[in-house]
Amino acid sequence: METPHQALPHLVSLMTKSPEATMPPSVYGIDLAKHRFSIHGEDHQGKLLIHRTISRSKALSTFANITPAIDGMEACCASHYWARELAKLGHTLKIICMALQHQYQCKPKMPRVLYHS
Repeated sequence: METPHQALPHLVSLMTKSPEATMPPSVYGIDLAKHRFSIHGEDHQGKLLIHRTISRSKALSTFANITPAIDGMEACCASHYWARELAKLGHTLKIICMALQHQYQCKPKMPRVLYHS
């Protein structure tokens, strides 16, 4: 099974709309939660751009300071709202269905100890 970092170039090729772009876009993964969002961003070479957790109130100001890129997030009730808001800032949003997003996770949410009990 591929690790998230090995799957990233394939995800970029699937998500890129225009092949005539001069520079491949950066890719950001957003994990939505009630009060805090986790953001992980890499450029086209896999170099880490950002990896941090921000509050919901600072999400739009954070993405306003980031050059427009391809952003992916898990489909949930709030994802369509955030997709519209980030699209206004020039970002390209891809909403990934819950069944497909597991291949991009670095680790399971629950510790392995709990799986075997």
